[in-house]
Amino acid sequence: MLNDVYDRLQKIVDKVKTEKFIQGRGLGNEISYYIFDYDPKEELVVRQYVQYIKKELNKVDSNRKVIEFDLYKIFIELLKEEDIFEKIIYLEQEEGKEYVLNAVTPFITSEMFAQKITKESEGHDLIFLTGIGKCYPFMRSHNILNSLQQFLSKKPLVVFYPGHFSGQDLTLFNLFKDENYYRAFPLITDK
Repeated sequence: MLNDVYDRLQKIVDKVKTEKFIQGRGLGNEISYYIFDYDPKEELVVRQYVQYIKKELNKVDSNRKVIEFDLYKIFIELLKEEDIFEKIIYLEQEEGKEYVLNAVTPFITSEMFAQKITKESEGHDLIFLTGIGKCYPFMRSHNILNSLQQFLSKKPLVVFYPGHFSGQDLTLFNLFKDENYYRAFPLITDK
């Protein structure tokens, strides 16, 4: 199983370094969103390899700029910007996780994530989204992808997804079925 994920990860650099991939050609008028799904047990391997991929892409083409967004880190930044981070810690201790989930949901929206990603990705050619599992259940990947559509046009985005993507459905951790998401493409199709 581990060799399978390594084989698939090694194909990413060759695929995303092409001009065709960066320009989004061959997709018609579709957005350039891709999902690299993997067994959640391989999370640490994928995290480490994402760092390697970013380093390799910068070596391959010094004009290619790749940026990674860890959704959990963005979530914490947004809580701090809204001045509710400390309150959330207290509420979790006093009231429990379910209460915190219900309390945070109205304050931190997928649009806030999308705006932050859009602003901070200016000047970059390729966006990596990681931390999908760490951010669950506070933010769902399909919500962020839907919100990003209005802000990002043809800039390619790769989601590293701990679960399964059928081409239409997302299943986080191979357990939780997310909303259908039809606008993304599998990054590496052979498993």
